[in-house]
Amino acid sequence: MAPSKDYTAESIKVLEGLEGVRKRPAMYIGSTGKDGLHHLIYEAVDNSVDEALAGYCNEIRIIIHKAGSVTIEDNGRGIPVDIHPQLKIPAVQVALTKLHAGGKFDKKSYMISGGLHGVGISCVNALSKKLIVEIKRDGNVYQQEYSRGKAKTKLKVIGKCSPNISGTKITFFPDEEIFSTIKFDEKVLETRFREIAFLNAGLKIILINENKGRKEEFFYSGGLVEFVKWINKSKEVMHKPIYFKREQNNVIVEIAIQYNTGYKENIFGFVNTINTVEGGTHVSGFKTALTRVINDYAKKKGMLKNGSLSGDDVREGLTVVINIKIPNPQFEGQTKTKLGNSEIKGFVDSIVSSALSEFFEENPAIAKKIASKALESARARLAAKKAKDLVRRKNAFSLSGLPGKLADCSRKKSNDTELYIVEGESAGGSAKQARNKEIQAILPLKGKILNVEKANPARALSSEEIGNLVTVIGTGVGEQFNLDKLRYNKIIIMTDADVDGEHIKTLLLTFFFRFMPQLIENGNVYVAVPPLYKIRKKKDYYVYSDAELKKAVEKIGPANITRFKGLGEMNVSQLWETTMNPKTRKLKKVYIEDAVEADRVFSMLMGDDVQARKEFISENAKEAVVDI
Repeated sequence: MAPSKDYTAESIKVLEGLEGVRKRPAMYIGSTGKDGLHHLIYEAVDNSVDEALAGYCNEIRIIIHKAGSVTIEDNGRGIPVDIHPQLKIPAVQVALTKLHAGGKFDKKSYMISGGLHGVGISCVNALSKKLIVEIKRDGNVYQQEYSRGKAKTKLKVIGKCSPNISGTKITFFPDEEIFSTIKFDEKVLETRFREIAFLNAGLKIILINENKGRKEEFFYSGGLVEFVKWINKSKEVMHKPIYFKREQNNVIVEIAIQYNTGYKENIFGFVNTINTVEGGTHVSGFKTALTRVINDYAKKKGMLKNGSLSGDDVREGLTVVINIKIPNPQFEGQTKTKLGNSEIKGFVDSIVSSALSEFFEENPAIAKKIASKALESARARLAAKKAKDLVRRKNAFSLSGLPGKLADCSRKKSNDTELYIVEGESAGGSAKQARNKEIQAILPLKGKILNVEKANPARALSSEEIGNLVTVIGTGVGEQFNLDKLRYNKIIIMTDADVDGEHIKTLLLTFFFRFMPQLIENGNVYVAVPPLYKIRKKKDYYVYSDAELKKAVEKIGPANITRFKGLGEMNVSQLWETTMNPKTRKLKKVYIEDAVEADRVFSMLMGDDVQARKEFISENAKEAVVDI
């Protein structure tokens, strides 16, 4: 694409220098672990995506090299190379060495952008032991080399190119002094690049991994329509996707909706390609309009004679992607996961009300299916409410309202209180004896809980075991969820290290993901890691995997080895020391790297698509130990 003449050095606005990035990298990229490492690629790719949003780039290439470096190349306009009017150095050097320097602060260059341009690329530079930038502009190929944020060479012309060719190519080597790992996870990158390609119809993203000899291309001419189909591919859908796009005052709203026969709602909101996992005003506007339009339709057609459908009713089985592009997004919080622009709520509400009402009039068969599903949900909700009221009346004699099987801790909610959800009454009994009664509460489960992936939410919440879980945790679920009411700081799933234990763990994780995802996002959900073996040689050694056992035997020699098949096989002191003592135990924190991918995996593992599940298991069998 031919470069634009109005993207020059004057477009690069400078707010402050680069000091402090290497001293406190986590402040800028979140962490110095795996997440922060991947963030470097995202920051560089975001700059190329902004060129695509501005209409100047249609291909981005990312190469993971064997040497540990990464190249990001686009065919956009190329970062300006002329001399900056204030700083008297090339504009590209300003963008790479000054924090808060970039074209996104000048609305003439980028009307719409994602991350903070200049912050990202300068942080990548500061945290790389080596970075080479190559720019094609105005018939020349320019190059400059940096190390740990400082220019090592001057910007120079290293060749010629056609005046119609332009673009930016950045190759960086992450600094081992900063990062605990410099190994990139291809699956994590694929998930993010797939999202970007879905959200920018016509943009091709190519990921090449030289270590594995793999090449993946992400290109979706159908954009959001293909996105909802992809999310729903393991589900039974009820209709073709509903799609509409509107633009007004430089704000673009694009929405794709498709209901499936399941019970879970999946709302994915994006602002300038940023995944707003906490929602915000764009999601609120959509929810309000959807509830109103479906209620109006049901009343108009005589399907709803008394009362009205709730938000939960109309969103049962819903999959929607809301993609908005806005010149001045105001995000709440450092992580940019919630949109705060108040004017967007009414804007989205108005657009959805108009477009969806029009669609329902033109497609009465689809409208009737959606309204009927919402009415069924309302009936199930009312039936479940009656059942719950009966249970509440039965339990009225219990002053605390907490289930009798809970062994609560004596300390009220604080940063060190913990709830252990334990498989089986026998392990629960051991855990009750082993625990620290002041800070550790125990809730034993009767075997396997309901698979909430296959159950109506009303039925799920009226089941005794799930009802007990919700009561004990205290936050409520869905729209009633309130993190301030959380009764324990850590919620720890503790199951046997066997197939049944893994199944129960997956059922519980599915419950938390579907009904209380905020707990996972807030870092409150953990999985206990009980030992697999005890080795006795003069004293007892505990090991947590077969690989660890092999190493231990090599180190201390053959010994008396005991294999623990279940938590109940350990005596009280062993259970405390290995699995419950905060000073010696191992815990895995449960986290969601990407909500779209997590939804797909849970639907596949716990839903009805047997073939998809078989394919997933065969593909991932070698990587069976996975953090979700």
